[in-house]
Amino acid sequence: MANTWGYGAMTNSLNDIAFSKAIIIFGANPAVNHPVGFRHFLKARENGAVMITIDPRYTHTAAKSDYFAQIRPGTDIAFIYGMLHIIFKNGWQDKEFINNRVYDMESIEKEALKWTPEVVEDVTGVKKETLLKITEVYAKNRPGTLIWAMGLTQHTIGTSNTRLAPILQLALGNAGKSGGGCNILRGHDNVQGASDVGCLSENLPGYYALNETSWRHYANVWKVDYEWLVSRFVSKEMMHKSGFTLSRWWAGVLDGKNGNDKIHNANTSLKALVVMGNGITSTAQQVKVQEGLDNLELLVITDPFVNEAAVITNKKDNIFILPAATQYECSGTVVATNRSAQWRFKAIEPMYESKPDEYFLFELAKKLGFYDEYVRSLGDGKGNFQWPEDATRELTNGLKSIGYTGWTPERIKNHTLHWDKFDKKTLKGFDECKGEYYGLPWPCWTTKHPGTPNLYDITKSVMDGGTGFRNNFGLEHNGISQLAIDGPIGSPINKGYPQITKDNIEEILGITLTDEEKEKMGKSWSTDTSNIIAEKCMEKGIAPYGNARARVRAWNFPDEIPIHREPLHSRRHDLAKKYPSYEDKIDHYRVDTKYKSVQLAKDYSKEFPINLITGRLVNLNGAGMENRASHFLARLTPEMFCDINPNLAKKYGIKDGDMMKISSPEGTWIKVKARFTYAVNEVSVHLPFHFTGVMQGVDMSKNYPTGTRPYAIGESANTVTNYGYDIFCQIPETKGGLCRIEKA
Repeated sequence: MANTWGYGAMTNSLNDIAFSKAIIIFGANPAVNHPVGFRHFLKARENGAVMITIDPRYTHTAAKSDYFAQIRPGTDIAFIYGMLHIIFKNGWQDKEFINNRVYDMESIEKEALKWTPEVVEDVTGVKKETLLKITEVYAKNRPGTLIWAMGLTQHTIGTSNTRLAPILQLALGNAGKSGGGCNILRGHDNVQGASDVGCLSENLPGYYALNETSWRHYANVWKVDYEWLVSRFVSKEMMHKSGFTLSRWWAGVLDGKNGNDKIHNANTSLKALVVMGNGITSTAQQVKVQEGLDNLELLVITDPFVNEAAVITNKKDNIFILPAATQYECSGTVVATNRSAQWRFKAIEPMYESKPDEYFLFELAKKLGFYDEYVRSLGDGKGNFQWPEDATRELTNGLKSIGYTGWTPERIKNHTLHWDKFDKKTLKGFDECKGEYYGLPWPCWTTKHPGTPNLYDITKSVMDGGTGFRNNFGLEHNGISQLAIDGPIGSPINKGYPQITKDNIEEILGITLTDEEKEKMGKSWSTDTSNIIAEKCMEKGIAPYGNARARVRAWNFPDEIPIHREPLHSRRHDLAKKYPSYEDKIDHYRVDTKYKSVQLAKDYSKEFPINLITGRLVNLNGAGMENRASHFLARLTPEMFCDINPNLAKKYGIKDGDMMKISSPEGTWIKVKARFTYAVNEVSVHLPFHFTGVMQGVDMSKNYPTGTRPYAIGESANTVTNYGYDIFCQIPETKGGLCRIEKA
């Protein structure tokens, strides 16, 4: 239903993996990154499910798998097309599912013809025999679930990767099935919730586009005048323009100077940065991050631990570190990777001088002069409200697009307090929670709707969590209907239908509205704050967002169907010329972004012949700020290191435990300790991305306030990750770069 910085929303749940007959994992290592959730994978295996891992590195997850393919970084599309080639050739596709619920699979079949096992072997490095076996096993054990994480997303073609993976599921009929679906593993607690509520620069909360209709909707939700909102922007054009991304905020500061990419920001650069609970040291190109920090006029950080953005900068003044409360000192909703909500209850009051996040935001709004407008939709609208319950109610009133409406604080608290009253596999409640799914996974259309455990499942009625695919891109394309042939059981409309609006609701539902209902009703289900449209739909067993075909051809994307494009820095320059990247993109999230001009400038493999892979460690998390501040966790990995194959190390005279220098095409470098392992092949190295505090040999630990230096610091892997950003969402290409190694 929504893309979230290149990941996507999980269609099923970790619990639902119990019903899987096959599990295929692309670019994820749940045994390490999600060790609690990985128990569901192991239970499925105990029940007979086959598990397959596709990864450039032999991971702990691969060690628990039945099949493993060691793929060349950045070639997932080639591998999946290879699978589709074999599936179509053998007639293993689900023809009925495709005919009834998919648009233009023919284009995918045509593209797949090019990707014979021999071609796939040349591009991906995976033996054709391995591809054939994996495809057969996955195709013949259905339902199969498809798992991915940042290993699939962090590429210049990350969005295409996350389109073709679901297309594989559509081809096999694994979509909308218990035990099937696409299950994307979030990296942190509440990442899904953060993206749901608008922590992205290209949309408003609920993934509403930055257009006048959406802004007017939120003016209504927030109870402020639309023209007042317009007045907050330098122009209406900028009001509708995507902002800078987390990946490249620093470009907005540097403003094209010193060879940096040009920006398009109403003729001004960024002057201030406020960081709230985000480890920006875990993003790519740390030297550029440092340069951006150094050139800010103001840096404000709110965090329970010292955010190392304040440490790696050479800036000497106007840096403020504000003590934020931890999750134990505040309350409110958190959203799990499967789209379900839980209520986090406050354990203790904030300690010492720490304050919850909303305190800082309220104070900032007061200083900027719009506090009254900021809280107008809360409580009585005059500053008297219950926090965070009223904030949750504001969200449920606004986030119609993904179905937050049923998420009242009372319902969510009841689920959290009675979590033992739900089936551990289906999530369905019993006793006092009967008829609801745990956490009310969205869409939860009304306060009587049970939530949607598995997206796009038409074997359930709408009032039992069933849905078809959303109708969001018109009723036809190239003269072909975009509406599905069949739909959720128990529906009076057992075929496709458009999304429900004020204009068509009476005709489609076969009802007559009262004048009062028409007066209250919004124009569309997604902007109807009265929620009359959704309630009428539930009475009829109709999903408000329609029932359409899943489109494998997306005419609003740079590539209408996914195609393989080599990483910007590829070991195979011959393939970079054969499968080139995109044309350079002007004004991409307000900054010019290079693609083909970088990729084809030279054969990087001559100077930088080693694949650079980054990943996570089980004892650390993200930027590692809080984890490295733990004496016990830091003891497990007290210093930064590089995983290197002993045979590769031997070529460079590097011994286990030696210091080695790693250099990038950007001219940056780090020195780290070599750690021998056969988990990486002889043309790759692997770096954990949790360290910082040392920048290209310079110890920055003097910048930690007294008593706050972590037990472990080190060079950042992201100092040497390469330039490269996804063409659609601008996620960085940290999983497909090159480097040069030598003994330090």
